[in-house]
Amino acid sequence: MTESDKNIFKYNLSFYYQSTIIYFIVFILYVIIRGELVEDSFIFIVKDPIIYFFAFIVVFSLVGLLYNVYRKRFLEITDEQISFIEKSRSKVFRTEDIIQIKISKRRERFNNKVFRLIRLKIKNRRRPVIIRPSDYENEEVLIKKFQMLKEKPRKG
Repeated sequence: MTESDKNIFKYNLSFYYQSTIIYFIVFILYVIIRGELVEDSFIFIVKDPIIYFFAFIVVFSLVGLLYNVYRKRFLEITDEQISFIEKSRSKVFRTEDIIQIKISKRRERFNNKVFRLIRLKIKNRRRPVIIRPSDYENEEVLIKKFQMLKEKPRKG
């Protein structure tokens, strides 16, 4: 199998990194603004509930980031199968079991890439598999790979 027959798309964690950094910066700025400078020393205000709220948001965002880093999710597409792989498990769909591939088109109202979806209708499965290309790195290559799979003739 050549490299062109196989593509691996890592789960995009940039949103988690960016939100964690932004929440942390806002937390630090709030602490600096709300802190008191008394006798040449900085006193942290511990009775302010907003500080605890910001701290909770930062910790929650950091836990979400670490959890997603730990999962190590990625999507692997070959000519024979599509695999959703995580650290502890994987879900594999053979391309011969795919009945239909629908790739949503860009519309003027929803020009944002987040609204693009790929729906895979699979044999012996009631609900379609929905893939959001913006959740993975190299989303344009991912869409092109699914377009090639869509154009490939199928049996049955």
